[in-house]
Amino acid sequence: MKILRPLMLATALLAPLAAGNATSRPDNGLTALAGIERGEWTLRAADGTTRSICIADPQVLLQLQHRGGSCSRFVVEDGPSGGRVTYSCPGIGNGATRVVVETPRLIRLESQGVSRGLPFSFEYEGRRTGACR
Repeated sequence: MKILRPLMLATALLAPLAAGNATSRPDNGLTALAGIERGEWTLRAADGTTRSICIADPQVLLQLQHRGGSCSRFVVEDGPSGGRVTYSCPGIGNGATRVVVETPRLIRLESQGVSRGLPFSFEYEGRRTGACR
């Protein structure tokens, strides 16, 4: 029994890795974002301020603060309704973003990190508002 207990513990700890766990893997995006509709989106912060964005590729939501930057991403959590990524953009900063896809037209987005030496943090509710202008 003394030998079996450490073996059972090791098996329990390593089973998720052997099963090909979807978390903690390098990648470019989140599976759930493929399900959102393309078009014009309005992102509303808790204080009521809004920002509009035309979304042709939903993966841009993962690094709004560093859009267009040459960044590497690491998927921390990926599921059918959302997930989390961290990313690093050499010379300009880094961040972590969490996305929850409520429906193809409604998302929740949280991001924080450092951009050009200054911290940032924001939370948005995103709604598709129509076709891109």
